Amino acid sequence: MSKRLEDFIKANKAEFDELEPKMSLWLNIEERLPDEFMDAPKQKKTFSLEFVLLVAASVIFIMGISFVFYLRNEKSNNASLAAINPEYAKEQVQYTKLISNKLHQLKTLSKSDPDLYQEFTAGIAEMDSTYKKLNKELYTSPNKELVLHAMIRNLKMQTEALNQQLMIIEQYNQAKKKQQNENI
Repeated sequence: MSKRLEDFIKANKAEFDELEPKMSLWLNIEERLPDEFMDAPKQKKTFSLEFVLLVAASVIFIMGISFVFYLRNEKSNNASLAAINPEYAKEQVQYTKLISNKLHQLKTLSKSDPDLYQEFTAGIAEMDSTYKKLNKELYTSPNKELVLHAMIRNLKMQTEALNQQLMIIEQYNQAKKKQQNENI
């Protein structure tokens, strides 16, 4: 039976396409539809200037509060060495000045042999990088005094290494002068 119906529709397709429902039928359907299905123009959502300014002010306020907390946290992390242990802080300042002076002496004495100077400074640079790592670790470590003590030991080792390097350079320069005097 469905085959016969299909054949009939195919045969009379042109007649079906010509027929259209009356306009009154569409108006009748439209009256029965709820208002939400009607093609009434939809209103665009708009925000008032007051609302936009309120949101912007809120965002700026929250960012300001966050920045204040960030700064406060930074200050607490950067506690001075003197607050941890005043004696170690004094030692740290003394050793830092001493190392700076020794490095300056090493630089002036090593002008005669730059290769030796570079070799010596490479060892000191390695110890200094260890010191910097310890300094970063100081503020995150639960045992700050232990890390501070390790920092002081590192500075002492740098000072001792610089003293030995200066002695070696002086002995080398004296031996060089002695050999030059003997050659003359």
